[in-house]
Order: sequence, then structure tokens, then C-alpha cells
Amino acid sequence: MEYQRPLLDTLLSRIREPRKFIQVVAGPRQVGKTTIALALKDRAEGLVEYHSADAVSAFSAAWIDQIWESLRIRMRTEEKTGLVLVLDDIQRISGWSAAIKRHWDRDTGEDRDIKLVLFGSSSLLQDDLSKTLMGSYELSYCGHWGLAEMQEAFGFSAEQYQWFGGYPGAAAFVGDEPRFKEYIPGSVIEPTLIRDIFMTTTIEKPALLRQLFEVGTGYSAQIMSYSKMLGQLRDAGNTTTLAKYLKLLEQAGLISGLNKYSGRAVETKGTIPKLQVHNTALLSAMKGEFFGEARADRSEWGMIVKNSVGAHLASLVNKHPKVSLYYWRENNLEIDYVVAYGNRVIGIEVEGGEESIQTKAAEKFKERFPNAGLMSVGAGGIPYETFMKAKLSELFSGL
Repeated sequence: MEYQRPLLDTLLSRIREPRKFIQVVAGPRQVGKTTIALALKDRAEGLVEYHSADAVSAFSAAWIDQIWESLRIRMRTEEKTGLVLVLDDIQRISGWSAAIKRHWDRDTGEDRDIKLVLFGSSSLLQDDLSKTLMGSYELSYCGHWGLAEMQEAFGFSAEQYQWFGGYPGAAAFVGDEPRFKEYIPGSVIEPTLIRDIFMTTTIEKPALLRQLFEVGTGYSAQIMSYSKMLGQLRDAGNTTTLAKYLKLLEQAGLISGLNKYSGRAVETKGTIPKLQVHNTALLSAMKGEFFGEARADRSEWGMIVKNSVGAHLASLVNKHPKVSLYYWRENNLEIDYVVAYGNRVIGIEVEGGEESIQTKAAEKFKERFPNAGLMSVGAGGIPYETFMKAKLSELFSGL
């Protein structure tokens, strides 16, 4: 039986409820959103209409109008009491949120039972949601696949997951790395940059944004000032533009720029960022070496493991909007990641560096933040697989 992500059952349960909220599923490309949308069509009771904007040549909201009006006609002529409309790749439609609000409000006012599920290939659509549809929707994040999912669905080992990451479509190329290194740029990176960023946002310097992505993957899990980034880029830009573009890459599920944790929001904002890929496949696909070569290099592999943990944490916080991810550094002492949830804080150190420096960093972190928790992942700490399969509530359970 084909593996299905748990989100499918969540959506099936919600569309069985009385009509109240629009269901919105947002997340990066190539993580199985369309697969969930089609499975929803097959498994839901009653009439389910599925339409994808990915095949639409014109990006007008008239596409939404035509679909919705035809459904109303069908409900009258076929005497249907209710149905579910599933719209995929909705972010491709210009003015989609206003059109959705207009039709949703009309059906609400006329007591028409058309339930709605929207799928978007990027969390970029959240800006339109918050401005136009506030209070009318429930948002579910469909993120990169975790270690447990890739093990259950494809039999991945921990090391394979660390290198090949959590894209289900790339799993078939574990034994053919040249194809893997073609699949990730062609099926993930380019469509994300072109369709999810360039076609939905005004980008004055597209070449600069591409170069920033390349630098971000090359220096992932490292702290890098915007001025130093500018020194690595071929195109001219400024720090404000880089910060804006890095935020877009984060919203598209590619790379984040983590802020330094200070315990105070005012001091945290605007700090030197720590670059972090959201999926290690984005990093390994851009490297010249292959899995076996990287695995044989202890220093190189330590960075791969660190990036895998960071990518996992980035996915966790995307699923939980009230959770934030940072790093901490003072002089040459660094804690790799800091997870904050309300007043609860955990510093997370990924084993692999010099032990004496790690010990001093842990001591200084606890001195600065005595109420914070502290854990290490890897040798001498929580085993990698245990940590990667733990729920967020389990990480904070001891605080």
C-alpha cells in the first residue's frame, strides 16, 4: 500500500465537519501536496471537484469564477446538497485571495454548502491569507519529509537521510547520484525560484537572488554577515536587498537566515544571520562530491549532520507558528541552535566540534540563560535518530 502522509487523515476529518473554515495547505515544492490533494478527491465522501492552476496559461482570477459558478449550477441541476472544491497551486492565480473571499462569503450568505481546500506550493501565499481571509481559514503546513517518514516509505538509513534529505521524488535516485544531482535543481530549485518567487513577487535583481541561494547552500549552518555575503556575490546589491531576498527564500522552503538569540526580541532582530537550508538535499545536490566521498571526510560529514538537525528544526517551527529557531554565539563560543517556545528555551548542540570548546559554550550559555534547557545530539548525547523522531512537546517536556 502506498504511503500517505498523516495530513491526509487530518484533512479528511475536517471536511467531514460542518462547513466553517477554508482549509489551506501550504509548503515547499515536491513534498507531496498534489498527491494529498488527489488522494483527498479519491477518499472523501460525496462530490469532490479537483482543479490545478499549474496547467492554467492565463493567471486571472476569472479561472476561479468559472469553476465556482459551474459548481453552483451543478448543485442546482443535480440537486446536490453539498460538495468539496479542491484548488491546487492556487498561488499562481493573480488576485486569488480576493476572488476566494468573494465566493466564500456569497456561499456563506446564501447557505450553500461548498467546502473549500486550497493547496499552495509556498508559504508565500500566507501574506494574502492574513490580509484578505483572516478568520476564515485553518492553515496546515506540509513540510519536508522527516527521517521517520523516509524510513517508513523508502527504507532510508539515517546516513542516507542526512545526505539525500526529505524529498520523496528523489528517493528513487539514491543509487544513481548523477540523476539525483539533476533532479533536485531541475524539479525543486528551478521551479521554486521561477514559479514561486519570480512569478509571484517583484524581484529587481533575479541574478542576485540566485547567487544568494548558491552562497546559502555553500555556507549553510554557518554564521555569515550580509557584508560578507556581498563579497561572495558577483552582482551588486545592498544588505537590505539581501535580507529581503533571504526572507523570500525562507518563505519558499529553501534557506533561512537564523537570528542570534539574546532573550530580548529587540536585540534579536537584525543580528548577523546563520544560514540554514531546509532540506539537506539542497546542499548535497550542489556539491561536487558524492555520498561515499562525503561520508569518508569526518569534518565534511559533521557539517552534513549539523545541517540535517537544523533542517529538521526549521521544519518543526514551520509547523508550530509560536515556536522560533535561533542560534547563540559569544566570542568564539557557539550553540548551534536555540529553540524558543514562549518562556521555554532549549539550546541544542550537534556533536562533532572540539569537545573543550563545546563544553565552554554550554557553560557560558547556561550562565547567560540559567532557566534554559540544554541538550546535545550525537555521541555522548541524544542519539541522532531518537532526536529526529521526537515531537516538539517531548523536547520541552523536561522544562
